[in-house]
Amino acid sequence: MANPIARRRRYAALASAAVALAACGAATAQGARPAVTASRATATASLSATAVAQPSLHMVTNKGHTLAFYVTPGRLPAIVLDAGGGLDASYWKKIAPVLAKSTGSEIITYDRSGEGRSSDVPGPWKAQDAVSDLAAGLAQLGATKDVVLVSHSLAGEIATYFVRQHPHWITGAVLVDASLPEFYTDSETAKLVAANEQQIAALKGQPQTRAIRQLLAVAANYGPVHRAYHKLAWPQDVPATAIVSSGTPFVTTSDAQLWRQAQQEFVGAAPNRRLVVAEHSSHDIPVDRPDVVINAVQEMVKRVR
Repeated sequence: MANPIARRRRYAALASAAVALAACGAATAQGARPAVTASRATATASLSATAVAQPSLHMVTNKGHTLAFYVTPGRLPAIVLDAGGGLDASYWKKIAPVLAKSTGSEIITYDRSGEGRSSDVPGPWKAQDAVSDLAAGLAQLGATKDVVLVSHSLAGEIATYFVRQHPHWITGAVLVDASLPEFYTDSETAKLVAANEQQIAALKGQPQTRAIRQLLAVAANYGPVHRAYHKLAWPQDVPATAIVSSGTPFVTTSDAQLWRQAQQEFVGAAPNRRLVVAEHSSHDIPVDRPDVVINAVQEMVKRVR
């Protein structure tokens, strides 16, 4: 089985997974608050987790396919962890048990369609379909209010559509190097589409493994999908913390700077948003700096509880 981190990086290389990346050091946007820098020396989260109940598996059905949800029991607010492109629930293995112990909250992780134990769904990947899957799972689990949504990378798009569609379900969000609408200007989207044409064509010529099918599904209709996404805005009354990595896989300065601006613009658009920079981290903050994610989620839980 392919290494999940390598698969995620392959998504990033294609840009077809809509990986949202930002690095520290960006100039503070007008009206935005300065970022909080989270260093290893100042991290307060404990990465030890003992005496935590093992998550139970729940197979739920939505529109004819099945999805695997994993639930660790606890109190509200429930914490829902949504991994980035090409990743499943196991991505949160360093974080979920610690949050369960430190917050006492119910913890929910899941495998999106085509990942882990969940069914494959043919056709182009759409964030709206992923929203439908997540909503169906949470509804069947009874988690339709007081939810803290933690979304990494590609899952930022799911979070944006989800919060707009179900604003009363979500009490707060932590967006971990998340794909944000502000990044997808017409010129940048066109640039990404053009840059990846050859790589996508090469994938089409390879044996169609599950991983490659998922990559191609996300790449399909990338331009129109992200031009439409660019027009969306996060609801003003749902608080959010954006965590950005200090490292970025973007080679070009202009792309990296636009990611930084997108994160700053997002945070500066409402007073209930906060920016945290994860030092010494690649885009895979949950793997490189789980302490930063844990601290941000703990603070959001205290804020909304």
